[in-house]
Amino acid sequence: MAGSKTRSTYRCGECGWTTAKWVGRCGECQAWGSVSEVAIAAAGPTRNTSAAPVTRPAVPIGQVSAERATHHRSGVPELDRVLGGGLVPGAAVLLAGEPGVGKSTLLLEVAARTAQGQRTLYVTGEESAAQVRLRADRTGAIQDQLYLAAETDLGAVLTHIEEVRPATVVIDSVQTIGASGVDGVPGGVTQVKEVAQALVRMAKSRDITVVMIGHVTKDGSIAGPRVLEHLVDVVLHFEGDRNSRFRMLRAVKNRFGPVDEVGCFDLGPDGISAVDDPTGIFVERHHGRVPGTCVAVSMEGRRPLLAEVQGLVTLSPAERPRRTTSGIDGSRLAMILAVLQQYCGVRLHQHDVFAATVGGARLTDPGADLALAVAVASAHFVSAPPAGVVALGEIGLSGELRRVRDLPQRLAEAARLGFALAIVPADPGQAQGVRRPATDRMIDGMRVIEAPDALSALRLLNLDRRTKHALEVVDGTD
Repeated sequence: MAGSKTRSTYRCGECGWTTAKWVGRCGECQAWGSVSEVAIAAAGPTRNTSAAPVTRPAVPIGQVSAERATHHRSGVPELDRVLGGGLVPGAAVLLAGEPGVGKSTLLLEVAARTAQGQRTLYVTGEESAAQVRLRADRTGAIQDQLYLAAETDLGAVLTHIEEVRPATVVIDSVQTIGASGVDGVPGGVTQVKEVAQALVRMAKSRDITVVMIGHVTKDGSIAGPRVLEHLVDVVLHFEGDRNSRFRMLRAVKNRFGPVDEVGCFDLGPDGISAVDDPTGIFVERHHGRVPGTCVAVSMEGRRPLLAEVQGLVTLSPAERPRRTTSGIDGSRLAMILAVLQQYCGVRLHQHDVFAATVGGARLTDPGADLALAVAVASAHFVSAPPAGVVALGEIGLSGELRRVRDLPQRLAEAARLGFALAIVPADPGQAQGVRRPATDRMIDGMRVIEAPDALSALRLLNLDRRTKHALEVVDGTD
């Protein structure tokens, strides 16, 4: 019988994409020079399809106990919020984020909190044990039940788990752990897949919660094969601006809870702490009325978050005016500028326009469109909007204002923080026909006025110079 034949294929070292012939650029992740030849065994004429012995018989789903899969508090409330209640025994959690964002600090805090009631093992492959101890002293993470091991070999990591028998294991990071007998270097596609599979099998068989830190590529995606995200139960992204201490934790995948929750943290010299009310970080408290500013209320998961939008409009010395943004999508700004010029009489074709958010906030919610339009119009006319106003609404290409989701929650949060006036979209059924505000009502001491389109909203705030009859929305304003 002839020996087993081999055939050549080509695989991307970044994402694991395979192809039958060599190419200079990966067809999946678009990386240059990452495709190399690998040899794999060709399939034989027949396959072994004989039945394997069953270790556990199949039972009706109603007889399966769900007590072992209940959430347990991690000791970090914002993390529990994102996870849907806490850590689940036997779950594999992947935490990804840019270098320096605070992943290791966050998980060391989680390990210290969980070690107050059960054994926890922290495995570091990027730092020495002394370096982790130094950070633990600084952040107050010294606990008797917290065990520390500095290892980069998968076999040694599994041995530590057998000896310590922890309830929670933290791996920092999965790209630094290598498996002997497997081709490739630690961090490669094959190695990451093998290490992740071994850790997930160990977590499921022993009901141990495994939390792994994952690196990200330059475009923000998780490094390694895409199968890594499929193997784990929960995928979390830890993000934040390098120039700000504020950090946000989002769930991309969660088999045990929702994926629309957001956790807020403050990364300081003494470690990381939860931020229960992050609004003060993104809203600047001005002593008077300031042109070019407006407050938006966006939804980060289920949490309403107030953020101040600032605009600056100046005459452009160049033939092509500049459009510069920070924390705001540039294409969204371009669309709003086109609506302002076409339907609101705000001529900006000869002006440079700058738009930014306060505190490094990133606004992707369409509900912030109206606040951005108000800020730009206010900066252009050098006329400040009334004090204590928030603007909510998505702007369509024909200038109409569209309703946004969770409007009652947004208004309740603005009223709780002391805002006096809110401009919101009119009800679609009432906005047809006559172009005028539909209702004017009070909610928790805050005046709420509906506007059918962007032009009506600007007129309500006295930011439209084509009319001499701007409505007075706050007593004493002009």
